[in-house]
Amino acid sequence: MKNQRYYTNEHKRYLQNVKRKSILINVARFSILLALLFLWELSARFEWINPFITSSPSRIAKTIAELYKNGTLFFHVGTTLWETLAGFFIAVALGYAIALLLWWSEAFRRISEPYFVVLNALPKIALGPLIIIWCGTGSKAIVFMTVLIGLIVAILNMLNGFMSTDENKLLLLRSMGASKLQILTKLVIPSSLPNFISMLKINVGMAWIGSIMGEYIVSKAGIGYLIVYGGQVFKLDLVMSAVFILCVLAAVMYALVALLEKLVIKNHK
Repeated sequence: MKNQRYYTNEHKRYLQNVKRKSILINVARFSILLALLFLWELSARFEWINPFITSSPSRIAKTIAELYKNGTLFFHVGTTLWETLAGFFIAVALGYAIALLLWWSEAFRRISEPYFVVLNALPKIALGPLIIIWCGTGSKAIVFMTVLIGLIVAILNMLNGFMSTDENKLLLLRSMGASKLQILTKLVIPSSLPNFISMLKINVGMAWIGSIMGEYIVSKAGIGYLIVYGGQVFKLDLVMSAVFILCVLAAVMYALVALLEKLVIKNHK
């Protein structure tokens, strides 16, 4: 509150306009979502679309309620959630460490970079049979698949961030006799924070793709299992409910990363 006395009237009006615009955008987003759900429900009720194939919001809500009543909702959600989070954090930590090594050693970078590019282009689903043999048919295989999908993305994004450090600043620190470790800690890592946040955002999607893909192959529990099972027995309400739950969880995880971005930018300033 003390800082407000130093704001000019023009600055206050600008802040009010920014806040008003942000509120309008959020209201528009929510209104569009409600309109789409209402149109979907209306179309299913009057059979403008086939409700057996497309389901409807009310049928999805009923299916989720049934999963909750029979005690399987949180079991399946919890299974997928911990597999996704485990794979996400392992991929991020390992990818960041490997990217640091690649930046540190030019020889290592030049030797290994083509292999990372090839591995990134390789369809990971093709390794499914090998992953089952290596890790079995449990959660280890799913976490491994999640790490495999997110790892290369993390490495390449962070390496790009480290390598895009301002050359003039690098030359300045070198001319002042800074060691490579000092350059890394004082310049390279801080300047790569936007790339780190961007990598986290990308890896949120990669983690969910990896866990669901792994559950398609080997799981007997989880959201991916519900999708596969629902498709096999033609319970499309179950499939759409699982997809809806997946969208909510992914959105929450992305929102947490976006919140982290705001905190990092605020503290970095």
